[in-house]
Order: sequence, then structure tokens, then C-alpha cells
Amino acid sequence: MKRRIPIHVVLAAAMLLVAGASNNAAGEDFYKGKNVNFIVGNAPGGGYDTYTRLTARHIGKHIPGSPTAIVQNRPGGGGLITANYLYNRAKPDGLTMGTWNSGIIIQQLLGSKSVKFESDKFGWVGAPGVGLPMCAIMAFTGLKSLDEVIKSKRPLKMGATGAGTTTADMPKILNGVLGTNFDVITGYSGSATIRVAMQRHEVDGFCIGWESMRATAKPMLEAKGGDRMIPIIIHGKSDDPPVKNLPRVTRVIKGKENLATFNAWVSSYEFQRPISTPPGVPKERLELLRRAYRDTLKDPQLLAEAKKSKLLIDYVSGEQIDKFVAEILATPPKSREALKFLK
Repeated sequence: MKRRIPIHVVLAAAMLLVAGASNNAAGEDFYKGKNVNFIVGNAPGGGYDTYTRLTARHIGKHIPGSPTAIVQNRPGGGGLITANYLYNRAKPDGLTMGTWNSGIIIQQLLGSKSVKFESDKFGWVGAPGVGLPMCAIMAFTGLKSLDEVIKSKRPLKMGATGAGTTTADMPKILNGVLGTNFDVITGYSGSATIRVAMQRHEVDGFCIGWESMRATAKPMLEAKGGDRMIPIIIHGKSDDPPVKNLPRVTRVIKGKENLATFNAWVSSYEFQRPISTPPGVPKERLELLRRAYRDTLKDPQLLAEAKKSKLLIDYVSGEQIDKFVAEILATPPKSREALKFLK
């Protein structure tokens, strides 16, 4: 005997199908024939730019109406200029999204006057993965490991963009919790320009996410002699040969207070290179963009392209980012005080 499905279940399913169809139709009416703009807070050629352009090449087919995706670079302050622009000037119509360094949220936490936004009011669309922050130095320094760097006690120039980024903050953190002697040189527009500075011997190294370095700096990792870039420390686990056996930050830090300081800082790496909209985007459009972004990062063509380019994809939803941001902003006063040197 066949089991009858209760009428209320049938009606509920029908209502969901109608609602989904209506949302798709509304989305198609709005997005058809329009451009969706992605603003990248870093210079071309770096990890933020690379990941965003990968997304832009595929997301149009996942948004009802198949709009054209356009990428624009607005570098400055390690993404701060883009974050401030997105929050204060971009129209909240669902046609503009930005990607900028989630570490800048720490600057909001610390009360930086240059931060002109409230991170929990952005419309978080999603992120392509988590971060594996790490540092590397050039072979021309004559140093080959973290242990040698610490024992040498000599200052090493580390190229950086601006406060709130891996390039600027991680060397300062390691100075405080490990005793390194990194001299942070800010003002570069992105990781690509820092790499050039390293090749010119203007700076001795830099800190960045391994997920970015493995995709954009392979020639330097494989170079010979003084031109070779040498990874020396990482946060997180990777089975990639260049970093598999590196010292992990949380395992070499000594002292509970030092570990608490580092953990408070590194929390923003749970969502790296996130995409967000300005505050006030209509809820149904934000939900549509979240679905489109999720489907884009599951697109077989995108995944094949990412694999070929050695880009790591580990989707983080907009809803998850909302929770991470709330946790960062709830950092206890003692941990905030310990991070004030990053301002």
C-alpha cells in the first residue's frame, strides 16, 4: 500500500517552488543586461586580484539574467580604501561588490581612525577559503630558517602594504611573540609589487597567505641562488612540500599571553579574500548573490581552472562570515589591549 503524502507537505513544497521561481524571475528582471562590478582592494597580479578574476569569469552564468562581471582594482592601504569606499560611497543595489583584507576588521576593533566602516553591517557574500599566513625571506640574506632569523638578531626589511594586512601585521606579531627583528616597510600596492622589490633587493622578505604565494610566486620559490624565496614559518597545516615541514606559529610561541595575542589576531583568517556588498542591499538580492557565489565556487569549470592555477578553494558562506565578524568584534578587552601595537 502506497503511503499518502500529507496535503500540508505538498502545499509547503509547492510554495517553496513558487517562491524560488519568483525570486529567479525577479533577479533576471533586475540583472539582465547589466554589469556586476567587483572592486579589488589590491593591485593586479596578487592573490586578491587572482581569486576575484577567477570568480568574475564564472559568476555571470549563476546569476539570473546572466549579467556581465567587471573587475576593477582600487589599491591602497592594503584594501582599506576599497573597504571605506564600499561602505560609504558605493550604491547598495546589488551591482557592486568588493574584496578586501579581512584583517582590517582588527583595525576597526582597535579603534583606528582610518577605518570608516562597521564590518558587521556589510552584506557578506562569501569567501573562497581560509587563510594560511606565512613568512618568507630571500636567499640573498644568507639565512635559511626561522631559527637562523631569530638567532641572527639582525633587522630584516619586510615589504608590506598597510595596517590590517598579513604583510604588515604578521611581522609585527612575530616580533612581539617570537623575538624576530623584522623592520616593516609599508606603502607597496600589493603582493606583486612587494615580490618585485624582493627581486631588486629593496626588501628581504614578506609575509602573505600560502594560498596566494603558491599560485603567484612559484618562479621565486623554484629560483636558484640568491633569487630563491625561502618560506620560514606558517600558521595552519598544508601538505605542499615547500611548507609541509615548516615551524607552525602556535607550536613555537612561548607563553599563554603571547599565544592569546596571536590567536586574537589570526581569527580573521577563517575567511580570506571575502566578497561583500555595501550595507543596505535588499535582502533578497544579497541572498541571490550568496547563492550565486556558492554555486560559482562549486562550478566544475571554475574548479578545473583553479586546480590548473594552483588556487585553493574552500568555500566559506556569507552566513558563516557574519558569525566570524561578530566573534572578532567581541574580542575581550585584554586581548584588544595586547594588539594595540598593530595600529
